Amino acid sequence: MRLGLSQIIDRPGESISYSAVVDLSDLQYGTCFPVTEPVLASGTVRNTAGVLVMKGKITTCIHGICDRCAAEFDRDMELPIDAVLVTELANEENEDEWVFTLEGDSADLDDIVRTVFVLNMDSKLLCSDDCQGLCCRCGKNLNEGPCSCEKEIDPRLAALKQLLNK
Repeated sequence: MRLGLSQIIDRPGESISYSAVVDLSDLQYGTCFPVTEPVLASGTVRNTAGVLVMKGKITTCIHGICDRCAAEFDRDMELPIDAVLVTELANEENEDEWVFTLEGDSADLDDIVRTVFVLNMDSKLLCSDDCQGLCCRCGKNLNEGPCSCEKEIDPRLAALKQLLNK
């Protein structure tokens, strides 16, 4: 989707609001496609002293498989958009991932939302921040309670256990 900025591109102090639905269902993250629902992007683009600053947020619900416990989960996400839109890059070698190039007098909103989404995603998809994962011996999901496995004793302390058994 193209976001037309001709109204504010040469008018410092002016701003324009945007609201769009972006389809990221083709975005693969690891082995799954977590974004099956539309992504809503909304906010404003303001011309601040000739620099176009895009602020806003993207909201969606992701569906994934936890990388620690292998359980399926759904989680609402809200990610901030904080980008700069420029007509051309001054130095392409030191390109900033939060700076986007305009095509004529419009911005590619799909590209911006996709980049913001990918750069804000965690390196692992987790069902919750405090996910305990699976027991490495029996495979029980430790989020559902402790397993019945006996704790492994440090081999350096095995001689002390023999003393306790006597």
